[in-house]
Amino acid sequence: MPRAKRGPKRLEKRKKLEKLSSGYRGTKSKLYRSMKESVERGLKFAYVGRKLKKRDFRSLWIIRIGAAARINGLNYSQFMHGLKVAGIELDRRALADLAVNEPQTFAELAGSAKKALGAEPAAA
Repeated sequence: MPRAKRGPKRLEKRKKLEKLSSGYRGTKSKLYRSMKESVERGLKFAYVGRKLKKRDFRSLWIIRIGAAARINGLNYSQFMHGLKVAGIELDRRALADLAVNEPQTFAELAGSAKKALGAEPAAA
């Protein structure tokens, strides 16, 4: 059986790693083993970072909505509950954008939430 040496595949794989490790300093961009380890580590951090990004943005939106709601006489949980009771289905991203860029529209939403909370039947 003839011997297979994987020439082209090995070169393609190394080229891909070299492209990913370009910009790394010293050994991490020159030697195959170090290059491979640092690229794998970097890809792991990138994966985790994509998950953290979602978490960070959601908390930022909540902070912005809470601050704007307090300006309008409600706290965050009252405001969100009032919107739910009023049947207004806007996500936190849109609400935070309104809070920052269009305070008058946000104030109208806060008024709707207050009205819905006032008209809400007492819990038993």
